[in-house]
Amino acid sequence: MEFSRVFVVVASIFLCFLLAFFCTRFQDHEGDVHLHTFSRISLPPSPAPEAATPSYNGGYSAYTAVFDVRSFGAVGDGVIDDTQAFKMAWETACETESATLLVPHGHSFMIQSTIFTGPCKTGLIFQIEGTIMAPDGPSSWQQGNSRRQWLVFYRINEMSMQGGGVIDGRGEKWWDLPCKPHKGINGITLPGPCDSPVAIRFFASSNLIVQGLKIKNSPQFHFRFDNCQNVLVDFLNIKAHPQSPNTDGIHIENTIDVKIYNSVVSNGDDCVSIGAGSHNVDIRNITCGPSHGISIGSLGIRNSRACVSNITVTDSIIKHSANGVRIKTWQGGSGSVSKVTFDNIHMDTVRNPIIIDQYYCMTKSCINQTSAVLISDILYTNIKGTYDIRSPPMHLACSDSVPCTNLTLSEVELLPSKGQIMMNPFCWNAYGNPQTLTIPPLFCLLEGNPQALPLREADKC
Repeated sequence: MEFSRVFVVVASIFLCFLLAFFCTRFQDHEGDVHLHTFSRISLPPSPAPEAATPSYNGGYSAYTAVFDVRSFGAVGDGVIDDTQAFKMAWETACETESATLLVPHGHSFMIQSTIFTGPCKTGLIFQIEGTIMAPDGPSSWQQGNSRRQWLVFYRINEMSMQGGGVIDGRGEKWWDLPCKPHKGINGITLPGPCDSPVAIRFFASSNLIVQGLKIKNSPQFHFRFDNCQNVLVDFLNIKAHPQSPNTDGIHIENTIDVKIYNSVVSNGDDCVSIGAGSHNVDIRNITCGPSHGISIGSLGIRNSRACVSNITVTDSIIKHSANGVRIKTWQGGSGSVSKVTFDNIHMDTVRNPIIIDQYYCMTKSCINQTSAVLISDILYTNIKGTYDIRSPPMHLACSDSVPCTNLTLSEVELLPSKGQIMMNPFCWNAYGNPQTLTIPPLFCLLEGNPQALPLREADKC
């Protein structure tokens, strides 16, 4: 009896160990099958890669089709030309609803001048986590490609360009062309081919978001929006050398309903420049400088007509810059700039904190002309800080024949960055009203309205 009990206990223990052993082996086998299946799915098929759906990586939705440019043949070593791989990835993503074109982290992709054409399916995301690089200067630019633009997005609706990556324009060799200002022998500008590419250009596109990116050293403008509508630019970092010519951070032309928020720009030209045909532009929380400031214009070049309205620049900092908030027009133009507000802007050692220049000229040979863009309904409020004593803190140089009207200033306090002597503001044919006492006092501003002038047909916008 005792022996039977012992046998039962020993047999039970043996059966338990045997059962546990087989369960473990079965689970391991299941895991092997699962991993094997997953790795087979993630292998890039040939010849046309299919989308992966990595819900675990990058915060992509499980419903987002992700097209990694490496799956299309991109190498990402910064040397090999990856242009064709990007084109193939674009064409595939463009034809897919809610697709993501992924430029992965840890790689540098060199691509030549390219046009990414739409229309595409809605919800397209251009996710840049790595680096996209331009060819290294004019000598590396592919023969036959336009030298006026690098990456162009044409006829795109509802796209987001985003990520934590870098767009590198590699513009240094373009800046050093002898035709560029002060780059020739003995600091002069020499004749010769001078076209330089805009880094990123959106043309005839709508419902765009550009956010989170770093872009540096563009040969010319960093971003340009032409004939676009409903644009949001947010959390960008744009940087180029302070002496780099024509490297505007963000330029908009013939574009409406634009929001530019929460960005840092330092470069060799305007942080933001607003061209003809731009309306309903809201610029907020920008740190600008060193630079040439935030500008409307230049407008009216070669006797052209320009209309700009409903522009707001608020809650921003401009530092160590040639200008602060500027409106610049050429003589001989027509049209109007109206309904503009500059509010709550801090100036730090800025040469021309508030400037209207209706005699803008790139050379010394511009002839005097009577026609001019009409400037009216401009509001400057809560603009404070310091100015570079080489220029007056307020410079309001309006046209002889078309005065500036309804200029309103309130809570403007500008002190010299060095010394104690304040320079007097400069005014010419400028009419308006200081609602509060400005520092320094703006005694040169003409009160009321000028003698009624007939409204030209060209001024109607």
